[in-house]
Amino acid sequence: MGVPRWAEDPAPVFAALAGYLRVTDPEQAPDRRFARAAADAVAKIDELVARARRGRPVRARLAGFVLRRSRALAGLRELPKFAWLYAFAEMRRQLLAAGAELQRRGVLDRAEDVMFLDFREAFTAADSGGDGLGERVASRRAEYRREMRRRSVPGLLLSDGTNPEALAPSTPAVDGTLAGMAAAPGTATGRARVILDPAGAHVEPGEILVAPTTDPGWTPLFMTAGGLVTETGAPMAHGPTVAREYGIPAVICVRDATQVITTGQLITVDGAAGTVTVVPQNGDGQPV
Repeated sequence: MGVPRWAEDPAPVFAALAGYLRVTDPEQAPDRRFARAAADAVAKIDELVARARRGRPVRARLAGFVLRRSRALAGLRELPKFAWLYAFAEMRRQLLAAGAELQRRGVLDRAEDVMFLDFREAFTAADSGGDGLGERVASRRAEYRREMRRRSVPGLLLSDGTNPEALAPSTPAVDGTLAGMAAAPGTATGRARVILDPAGAHVEPGEILVAPTTDPGWTPLFMTAGGLVTETGAPMAHGPTVAREYGIPAVICVRDATQVITTGQLITVDGAAGTVTVVPQNGDGQPV
């Protein structure tokens, strides 16, 4: 609720559209990419059913039915989130309206400052004013901005605050190769584009998206990306799933990828082997 929606700040939408307009290869147009992926999926189902039919025709018919229904209905997995967001949007609208009223009374400097109050503080401010709320909001906003600069969030913390992953020895890169987990098959070579926040970001056609992790807010960047590298994730998480749908290779769980890899580096992503290789270049930036 604290994040502006696209209706309030359409900059991410325009950035995504600008990225799509950079696609000059007709074969990389979204409709053609989706059509190829759909044709590949149908062909693979037909192949699997044909193989099963030779030995177990009943199982083949059942498998074909289940696979086709899965393709037709898998998109429903996003329906709950789609529905919930309407409720969140209305809650945000109501909170901002309350913040605007508190701003009018001089309690808050900006309407969006209400997002840095808890409900008890907001109700108290509405009833009797809010002495000292300005300093409290400023402190929390500063803390929020500091946390947003954090490069990574530990996947596990012990009760004493220890981060076990940080204690584990890192595997040194061998010949410029970083090891991760295979997530989406295929191989792609392109310039790296390291992005920490998708808002306002863009990926040039063919560039490899390197990110801490991804969620649905990152999806527009996949349309022009040639591959995906993330520091965290799982095979069924958002990034690998979308990468497979878009037909681009993906490697996940590459430790400190956004720090080891820099924007502009030429890298090769092998989504089957789970490796990311930095391609040697000469002084002109060309592959050796």
